[in-house]
Amino acid sequence: MSDDTTAPSDLAAQYAARIADDLQSNVKEQERVSAEIEVLQSQLAKLRHDHTVLVTMQQALGLPPSSGETATAVGTAAGTAAVPAPRKKTPASGKAKQTRAKKTAAASRGTKPGRQATGKAPAAGKSTAAGKGAASGKTADEPTLVALVRGHLTETKEPRSAAEVAAALEQAHPERSIKTTVVRTALEGLVAKSQAQRSKQGNSVFYSAPDAPVEEPQPQAPADQAD
Repeated sequence: MSDDTTAPSDLAAQYAARIADDLQSNVKEQERVSAEIEVLQSQLAKLRHDHTVLVTMQQALGLPPSSGETATAVGTAAGTAAVPAPRKKTPASGKAKQTRAKKTAAASRGTKPGRQATGKAPAAGKSTAAGKGAASGKTADEPTLVALVRGHLTETKEPRSAAEVAAALEQAHPERSIKTTVVRTALEGLVAKSQAQRSKQGNSVFYSAPDAPVEEPQPQAPADQAD
């Protein structure tokens, strides 16, 4: 009788140990997968941040978008764009009537069909370009932000941070919207082209012209020694 009681107890103990081991392995596997997911999410966030910075630099420098950027934009647009409805066909008789009416009107004016429309096309293009220029508020003679940043570094003898450059340009050009992030992007682009130098003091980053010496702050003499 004791043997029958001991056998189920041993079997239950074996199952309990097996289940405990499986649970422990499951918890460890969950921790491992969670850690990998966190690493992948961190890498994805970094890649997205780098992509945003690179696109901002590309736009600030006036560079055309790369083929990968265009393909991504086209793929996104293709996935979200709605399929246009099919156009309705105009009866052939209606087209013939319109063509005859145009020829008759052109003959009465002594011009060939299509010449008037061709002559007005450049004027329409000019008006469109003028409208775009007026809407953007910029003229052809207005310097770009990169040129303003490069000129400010050339005129300034001391290294300046991106925030200082942005504040100076905003004060000199109040009609323009100048942001520190865009100025920092322009400065990094100038550094990449060897048109500016970058130095670091502590946790702060400063920029200067390529030939401008980096000036160290000089200690001031006490008032009694100056006299």
